[in-house]
Amino acid sequence: MTTPKLSSPLEVANPDVDSDIEVLPDTPWVVLVWNDPINLMSYVTFVLQKLFGFSEAKATELMLDVHHKGRAVVSNGPKEKAEADVARLHEHGLWATMQKDD
Repeated sequence: MTTPKLSSPLEVANPDVDSDIEVLPDTPWVVLVWNDPINLMSYVTFVLQKLFGFSEAKATELMLDVHHKGRAVVSNGPKEKAEADVARLHEHGLWATMQKDD
C-alpha cells in the first residue's frame, strides 16, 4: 500500500477558482431623512442628536437640509447598518429611506 504524498498548503491549487473574476468592493448605502409636515424642526434635531450622536450644530445643519432641500443624508455604511438606522428613525416617527451611494 502506498501512502499518498501530502502537498503543503502553498502548493494547493483550486481548479474551481477563476482568477480572472474581478471583485468589486461593496458599495456603501446611505440613509436619507425626508421632510414631512408632521414633525417639528426641534424634534428632528433632537432625534438626530440622540440616534447618531451629532452635536447640536451638526444636527441643526442636517435638519435645515431636510427642511429646505427636502432631505438629508444622516448615515452611511453597509446595508445591514443602513437598514437598522432606517428602522430606528421610523421608530421615532421620522420618514427615512436608504439607497446605494452614488
